[in-house]
Amino acid sequence: MSKIFIIMGKSATGKDTIFKKLIEKKELKLKTVVSYTTRPIREGETNGVEYFFVNEDRMKELKNANKIIEHRSYNTVHGVWNYFTVDDGQINLSESDYLMIGTLESFKQIKEYYGSNTYPIYIEVDDGIRLRRALNREQKQKVPKYAELCRRFLADEEDFSEENIKVLEIGKRYNNIDINICLQHIIDDISKL
Repeated sequence: MSKIFIIMGKSATGKDTIFKKLIEKKELKLKTVVSYTTRPIREGETNGVEYFFVNEDRMKELKNANKIIEHRSYNTVHGVWNYFTVDDGQINLSESDYLMIGTLESFKQIKEYYGSNTYPIYIEVDDGIRLRRALNREQKQKVPKYAELCRRFLADEEDFSEENIKVLEIGKRYNNIDINICLQHIIDDISKL
């Protein structure tokens, strides 16, 4: 049976970069799963690549059809943003291994749905470095949303608390100070599995 690897960590830990670099490693044969969101598309994103960007009505249709595997809502300074994974045929564990980006809550729900074939890849970075990275990323947007950056940064302290990590029995952590070293550790662990 194939596996689902879920990259997790606080904002600005490098999850997206690590995700892209792991997908480029063809020898790992990892397929992606595109999640859905109701948040606005950001500068440089493409619908169907980072996320499927949908409205609330479409999300309700999928929920009513019992197609939502996992769902998270965030009350942002711009309103409620939803993120969710849909049972839309993207995942077939009899054929492939998969790589996703998620949160502790999405990891929990996906593991409940797919069972022990779900593996965490927890990325860590010092909070000061994370804050600088987040600010640099936000400054590149046409309309920077600094209030939302601050909300997310503070919410991460609660969402990714040591208690929450412990409850989900996430033992291994990958420190992303040097992305090449971090990436090699992750590749080695995926290859072992």
